[in-house]
Amino acid sequence: MNAIKVARRFIETDPANESAKILAQLVLALESERSFELVTLYNLDYKSFELAMNILKEWRLDRYYASKSKLFDLSLQVTELEKS
Repeated sequence: MNAIKVARRFIETDPANESAKILAQLVLALESERSFELVTLYNLDYKSFELAMNILKEWRLDRYYASKSKLFDLSLQVTELEKS
């Protein structure tokens, strides 16, 4: 299972948990491209810390693929305009 799904389930299960709150803050910072104090991650237990690292990895990959799909969509639009 991917880290983003695991994090969602973890946060849903116990949103009052301190680790869940930190992971939620991390996700919000990533999505909104805001700052996040990395030192906050050290307040996580090891399992949650590993989950945070995996979220970062997946987020980076998803962002790459999102950029790739946007480029594909734009290229498709340009090609369709040329046909018109």
